[in-house]
Amino acid sequence: MKLLKILGVGGAAALVMFIAGCGEKKTATAPTPAAPTVQAPALEAPAADTQLDTLRPTLSVRNASSDQAGTRTYEFQISDSNSFSTSNASNVPGFVSSVTATGVAEGSGMTTWTPSQDLQPTTVFYWRARASQGASVSAWSTTGTFKSKLVGFNRAGELYDPLIHGETVGEIVGSATFVPGKGVQINNGTSHVRYRLAQTIPSGEFSMDVEGLRANASGDKAKVFGMSDGQGDFITNDYRVDIQYRGTTGVPPNAIQWRVIYGDADDLDVRYEPDTAKRFASVFLLNPANTYHWKFTWGSSIQLVMKDGGVNGNTLYDYGMAAPRGRYDPPQHYAYLGAPVGRSGGESASIAGTIYRNVWIANRPRPQSLGSALRNR
Repeated sequence: MKLLKILGVGGAAALVMFIAGCGEKKTATAPTPAAPTVQAPALEAPAADTQLDTLRPTLSVRNASSDQAGTRTYEFQISDSNSFSTSNASNVPGFVSSVTATGVAEGSGMTTWTPSQDLQPTTVFYWRARASQGASVSAWSTTGTFKSKLVGFNRAGELYDPLIHGETVGEIVGSATFVPGKGVQINNGTSHVRYRLAQTIPSGEFSMDVEGLRANASGDKAKVFGMSDGQGDFITNDYRVDIQYRGTTGVPPNAIQWRVIYGDADDLDVRYEPDTAKRFASVFLLNPANTYHWKFTWGSSIQLVMKDGGVNGNTLYDYGMAAPRGRYDPPQHYAYLGAPVGRSGGESASIAGTIYRNVWIANRPRPQSLGSALRNR
């Protein structure tokens, strides 16, 4: 009683609550379960660097393992870049160069996935997978590679022809042979491959890889490739594009030279070509065992680039000029590997023994990875 009087009413109430609290039983909190540790899946198929005959491959992985039971799903990635970045993707319309799938259900022992869109053809692709279980995500698997189907196309604004698989989207005129693992070989000066484009391309790129070009070959103004409207004589065509590697009777021999006409073969104002000094400074002793990448671009300017060693090789020739007069606008647009025989005869047409592959003709630059499946051949 004396203690309560000393504490007063408020103090007494606090003391009662303190005593009551000392007698409470506390409920123990259950520990949070540990998240599962999920190991990365292992790649199964396709095997590394396999050349496929499809644009929609089925990818397979051996299932991931975990230290806990539970449901797992998978993420698959395919890209034409080994960084799996899509920021610089430049796939051809109608095809994809990068694709990701998430939430793929785990199979029995193996998990598979097939993309629902066509991949870019004739391309080296990289792929990988990882597994998820609850909030846990495994590391990525190792990175695999495969090569997509070797297939060409010719549609409005763009043409692509690998030529490595024994067929062409163009038309062979005269004698030519498909060389396994190489491309199509033009057998004599009067033969060529002809493409009729689905749509006229007033400005764009015409590029390809060529083997078999040799110094001191026969011929005069021998043609590596060209374009025209497909009418009349090639030499006098109003829309002539004539890319030459001259033979022993050329002036000078072994020189690279070109002529481009924008609409009227009789009008010198719409004729574009390097001058005599540049032609004489453009002599190259080419090796038939080497691959040379040729790229011609046209439009408001004209440029020819030739590299030794393919698209990423050493630049040997790079020359161009503005084209302010005329317009490259043929009513129908033809392109050639080699060239048709004109009034100058076979000595100024195709180059016998040349082998072509990886042809691109389009109203935009070639996607960087297109044709990468051919580069190690």
